[in-house]
Amino acid sequence: MSPTRGKRLKPGDYRALGAFRFEIRKFLAFSEKAARGAGIEPQQHQLLLAVRGLPTDTRPTIRAVAERLCVAHHTTVALVDKLEDKGLLERERSTEDRREVLLSLTPEGDAVLERLSELHHDQLRRVGPNMVSALQAILGKQRRKTAR
Repeated sequence: MSPTRGKRLKPGDYRALGAFRFEIRKFLAFSEKAARGAGIEPQQHQLLLAVRGLPTDTRPTIRAVAERLCVAHHTTVALVDKLEDKGLLERERSTEDRREVLLSLTPEGDAVLERLSELHHDQLRRVGPNMVSALQAILGKQRRKTAR
């Protein structure tokens, strides 16, 4: 059974979904432009953020980062190679398990990520209310349906 419990979506539901998708796409377009402006590709920015932003109980391995990026292992390896060539990321063998390769940002990688993260925070402060309103338009309808 569909999440709408067999009921058809109404025109307003499509408008709410469309508005939310539009807000996400605008933010992603901003993010892609910002990454390129910093001299890296958007996926490279995402990888730097994934390494730096991993949960504290997760080791920064290629496997963990690939999972966070929702990409294949070999795609992550290629991104790591490019970032390593740019001097933004390092690989190091784990001292605990020599088969395990750990990733870390170089000081240069840290600086690039910090600049990009500040830009993203500023952008989210500007567009966040629109994103939240668009999401609330969807979730508000969900809450009303489940409250019945």
